[in-house]
Amino acid sequence: MKIALAYSGGLDTSVLVRWLKDHYNAEIVTYAADVGQEEELEGLEEKSKATGAFEHYTLDLVEEFAADFIYPIMRANAIYEGQYFLGTSIARPLIGKAHIELARKVGADALAHGATGKGNDQVRFEL
Repeated sequence: MKIALAYSGGLDTSVLVRWLKDHYNAEIVTYAADVGQEEELEGLEEKSKATGAFEHYTLDLVEEFAADFIYPIMRANAIYEGQYFLGTSIARPLIGKAHIELARKVGADALAHGATGKGNDQVRFEL
């Protein structure tokens, strides 16, 4: 079995690499979406492999994110509580789309994510 895991490098997804590998006897392919957050992406490949991932991909989605998501949201003046641009939440559909495309490319049997449901991230991913 091969599982494509949306990977942030945080505690949840790092533990999830090992758990999925052991629980499902699976090959884990981790994936991170680069939507412009540079410093958060440093060292992710090494970290994911150190926790048991078979391979890691960081996909450059910056151009698509800017053109298809950021520009339209700014034109719509979509600001939360009058001061916060919705960059994180508006990135979710693109991150999910790229996750599915990568899973197909690598022949994954399943997808996984580490959204904990603290906000409504889990709902965004699973709907």
